[in-house]
Amino acid sequence: MKLLNTYTRRNSSEVRIGDIPLGANNPIRIQSMTNTDTMNTAATVEQTIRIIEAGGEYVRVTAQGVREAENVKNIKERLVQKGYNQPVVVDIHFNPKAAYIAAQYADKVRINPGNFADNKSSKDANKSAGIACIKEKFIPFLNICKEHHTAIRIGVNHGSLSERIMNTYGDTPQGMVASCMEYLEIVRDENFHDIAISIKSSNTRVMVHTVRLLIKTMDEANMHYPLHLGVTEAGDAEDGRIKSAVGTGALLNDGIGDTIRVSLSEAPENEIPVAKDLVRIAKQRIGDNALPNGGEELYSPFQYNKKESIAINGVGGNNAAVVWTTIPEHTKTITLQSDKIIDERDIRDLAKKDSIIIAKTSHSNVMAAHRSLALRLKALHINSPLIFAFESTSTDADFYQLQAASELGGLLLDGFGDGILLEGNFEESFLERTGYNILQASRVLFTKTEYISCPGCGRTLYNLEKVIAQIKARTSHLKGLKIGIMGCIVNGPGEMADADYGYVGAGVGKISLYKGQECIKKGIPQENAIEELINLIKENGDWKAITN
Repeated sequence: MKLLNTYTRRNSSEVRIGDIPLGANNPIRIQSMTNTDTMNTAATVEQTIRIIEAGGEYVRVTAQGVREAENVKNIKERLVQKGYNQPVVVDIHFNPKAAYIAAQYADKVRINPGNFADNKSSKDANKSAGIACIKEKFIPFLNICKEHHTAIRIGVNHGSLSERIMNTYGDTPQGMVASCMEYLEIVRDENFHDIAISIKSSNTRVMVHTVRLLIKTMDEANMHYPLHLGVTEAGDAEDGRIKSAVGTGALLNDGIGDTIRVSLSEAPENEIPVAKDLVRIAKQRIGDNALPNGGEELYSPFQYNKKESIAINGVGGNNAAVVWTTIPEHTKTITLQSDKIIDERDIRDLAKKDSIIIAKTSHSNVMAAHRSLALRLKALHINSPLIFAFESTSTDADFYQLQAASELGGLLLDGFGDGILLEGNFEESFLERTGYNILQASRVLFTKTEYISCPGCGRTLYNLEKVIAQIKARTSHLKGLKIGIMGCIVNGPGEMADADYGYVGAGVGKISLYKGQECIKKGIPQENAIEELINLIKENGDWKAITN
């Protein structure tokens, strides 16, 4: 891993994707995915154009079968006729034959190593048999991609690993990385270079730590493929934007990422302005000054390690993380500038252990500056409670939230700090709501229901946005409960691995309900599904009365 005290963008190899290359010195690319029926050429083309005109550089469509993969040719031709040459990416699950067809027409094909091959040996942990099964289906696909100059994304998702990998590693970051590396070793052996990679999860902590682990593993193997970043099933509205900013922003802040997608349960063109803002925030780090060193040996970027602290005035120790918009009265604090060397006087003051530390900075990389201070305090064995401050002059509420989530989320995901202080030109209620949303997105403190909802695609057979709104209206009082709302069986139950309950599309007008990853009710009529979901929650004792 690179130095922690200065911003440098990760050095990745370049990949050809149509006329818009990825990685190396190219800009961070922005993309989205259509949610139309891929067989509906006109609707898919129209939505693709809306994404492109909003600023999307790559557009992905789904191909669940050979028919949809064949129709990618018509979609591409229609786009070119209308003057749009941006790369089209095809998303494949479970169907190598569809991938073989799509590779002849698309600029890039995404496959999931968890369900592309490896079925023959899925009942045991025999790696050699598993690799042989992968090669049987993957190498013909590579050869087609070579012939047609088609790039590939190896897209690993938390919760959708192959049974063999699950039997060996469980549903862990190590398993996700191992699944990816098996394919990358084949790619290198076959002398294929146009590869991008993604490691995604709806759990921001898992997503960030696994991407970092993948980079370490690739570096050791002398692999430097570009990375596609994204938080899957982020949800919609404010929650979805903040959750995406926490996960993606934590990596962008450290120079990681070559292309991003913000997965919102909304019209796909709505994702593009959010992605643009996240890239804009990341660009602010370019050319920033180096930060003070100290304590780097105490930091592991691959797991959550809660900072040890004493409790003062209900902050730190075993207390829940706090959100401040002003410093509470009669609370003794000391303010340190995160981008400055701590002088001896400050250390003496801190040694009294009766003050809460407020970390402030004017550095362009707030996350790195605060991390630098936290590590130096740890090295000095100073365990006073630590509050990270964020202040912005922005008057754009949406942008402020993305900034704050990007800067503070990574600190919380790693376990630094006992709370956050948000300051800005907004009402206290807005700042407080933003703060608690950041804590929840960072998995530090759950203060409301969490919805893990996919953005939808051509496989979704019901009105996702409408159903999400209906479920929220009935369940938003269930503090701490996690509910997955997934368009199809591909994205659920695996990719809602953290959900307590799941509502999953099972076919036209049919829904399956899950408790955890167990299907409890299969293929029930959609008109009854929400009420059945409520009943399932009640039957398991997780329903709480609505209180004012």
